[in-house]
Amino acid sequence: MSIQELKAAHKMLSEFKYDLKPIQRGYTDRVLYVNVGSNEFKIKDVPAEMKEKFTGGKGYGLKLLWDATKPETKWNDPENEIVINTGPICGITQYSGTGKSLVVTISPQTDIPIDSNVGGYFGPFLKFSGFDSMEIQGKADKEVIVYIDGINGNLQIFEAPLEAIDSHMLAEELHEMFANDEKDKKNIAVVSAGTAADHSLIGMLNFTFYDIKRKKIRLKQAGRGGIGTVLRDKKIKAIVCKIPGVSGNLNNVVDLEVIMERGKRFNKEMRELDDSQCQMRKIGTAHLTHIMNDYDLFPTNNFKYGSHPDAIKVHADRYKERFTQNVPDGCWIGCNMSCAKGVDDYELRTGPYKGQKVIVDGPEYETAASLGSCAGIFNTEFTIEANFYCDTYGICTISWGTILGFVMECYENGILNDERTGGLKLNFGNEDSAMELLHQCSRGEGIGKIAGMGVRWMKNYFVEKGWGDAGFLQDIGMENKGLEYSQYVSKESLAQQGGYAMTNKGPQHDEAWLIFMDMVNNQIPTFENKAEALYYFPMFRTWFGLQGLCKLPWNDVEPADNHLQKEPAKVPEHVDNYVAIYKAVTGRDIDKDSMIVQSERVYQFQRIFNIRRGYGLRKHDAQPYRAAGPVTVEEYESRADRYDKQMKEKIGIDPTGKSSVEKVAITRKFREEQYEKLLDAVYKRRGWNSNGVPSMERLKSIGMDLPELIEVITPLQ
Repeated sequence: MSIQELKAAHKMLSEFKYDLKPIQRGYTDRVLYVNVGSNEFKIKDVPAEMKEKFTGGKGYGLKLLWDATKPETKWNDPENEIVINTGPICGITQYSGTGKSLVVTISPQTDIPIDSNVGGYFGPFLKFSGFDSMEIQGKADKEVIVYIDGINGNLQIFEAPLEAIDSHMLAEELHEMFANDEKDKKNIAVVSAGTAADHSLIGMLNFTFYDIKRKKIRLKQAGRGGIGTVLRDKKIKAIVCKIPGVSGNLNNVVDLEVIMERGKRFNKEMRELDDSQCQMRKIGTAHLTHIMNDYDLFPTNNFKYGSHPDAIKVHADRYKERFTQNVPDGCWIGCNMSCAKGVDDYELRTGPYKGQKVIVDGPEYETAASLGSCAGIFNTEFTIEANFYCDTYGICTISWGTILGFVMECYENGILNDERTGGLKLNFGNEDSAMELLHQCSRGEGIGKIAGMGVRWMKNYFVEKGWGDAGFLQDIGMENKGLEYSQYVSKESLAQQGGYAMTNKGPQHDEAWLIFMDMVNNQIPTFENKAEALYYFPMFRTWFGLQGLCKLPWNDVEPADNHLQKEPAKVPEHVDNYVAIYKAVTGRDIDKDSMIVQSERVYQFQRIFNIRRGYGLRKHDAQPYRAAGPVTVEEYESRADRYDKQMKEKIGIDPTGKSSVEKVAITRKFREEQYEKLLDAVYKRRGWNSNGVPSMERLKSIGMDLPELIEVITPLQ
């Protein structure tokens, strides 16, 4: 179907003219509100208190979502919002990693706020069109597209019945439709989901950017928590933003020279050090695959194991061979980390697009593990194909891979069988059945539809059906708060167990990745050390989400003398870069300590948001035992020497003469007690009571003793 035929089928539902407003010191101080149910547009001013307390990005999103919803609002209620947010640093082009958007909504998976960060051009383009944030509310009757014309100051909602749903097709159509010519495609960004988001709870959002070297549309993902499911429930096919172009100092920063100097310094590090450190420019985050396997951290067979002999088949060098080299792979202008790797001209072997040659964005490490070893599959071709289909279908690769591992373990334990799977033999390593499960999810059919509901939903469903033991399903189901685990084996890192299960949104590595500090380098041996790390790193990493920053330039290349610093894990020189850049953008004074205060305000707010919705307490920070230790005898015996040694030296019990069943029980009791002690230490450091509730004193100390927050926590003090 031609672009002209697609456009001819459009029906304008609403149009709104607005005044274009220059950014000042990184902010527009305006929010765009869109209601696709009432076809309403509004432009809101950002109150001074909101700017002071919530900073931007994720902070703005959570505040706007709080104000728009009630404690009982469900994810599929019209009043639930998707809020897309920038931040004051978002959009500058003189330092790497400054194109991130933060998206929040009430999650279909967790029933609490989810936040997900994403690259691509939409966030900066939204800001350049005049808005720090975009609130999307209501539910349309028919498929619609929301269009932001940042050139002429025009907003539109129109019916769009004929465009594709799957993101790689839809993005091509919309970039072609709204561009004046090939060169103009770089000035357009699209947000979309896909057909699997229509039938699952794990739908994600794709944010596009136009790769000027390849002359292709690329996709980056806001993957976690089902935000794409919310978009499709609202019958939004896409959000499109167009601007006149990117040049110079669109953020109108206070001191551009400081930013340029720090950017040049960082770029020099990338040129000189990346090849000897992480090779981000050549392999991206997939450089971690063999490293994680070497340290027994590579999730294999639903996190049962941390390594496998066949992992050599998915070594980072195998991905390096598949990635197109010597192209600027940044997902925002000016990013010299260049880690958004891609596989060009991949010919699809399965599914509705079989035979097409496509570009596959990634795989990144998380996808290499989730759509690979977690399912017992060690084949880069399978992972690349599954990566493409997850992206275009609009489902999270991390969640899908953890779901796949869970389904396969259930199949191997008789909880699922051929009758229950519709004939799919979902044993570990079965590539054909795994791929068909993904296609079924997109079509909303059979066991694929069930899998798309997520691990928590499946655990309950299988128990209700009488298919499996509730305790065993709880132990092996790698989810916390309803969100599937990301792809690191945390059994030997108590701090990482906390870094997963003590998160506000659910187990995602972007809050606190402490495995190497804890397990490998033994830098945080005591509970107090671990608690300090589980205070600092979640707060520091939250700061990236307030500003519109990617965290990878912080620590995926390090200054040559970083190991000589007092706290090398914090990469002090790069922290100083961010302090200097924030001052240079906003003109506001800040230091490394006040960065943490900015973050803690939002972190504590999110915890109380969870409490407001009936969650956010100690019981919700419980972890599945698979994350902590060996659930089965088979697991124990795979590392028997290690576990026996720990039993003798750490637990103080001689394992001699004890059966494996006895040793599993002894190990479990010890590890569960250790985790409870960690909860106590971390809660104390974060200023929470023993039930995980922030104290009034803590809120006052950071200036967050807001009446609406005090009202929520008072009964729980």
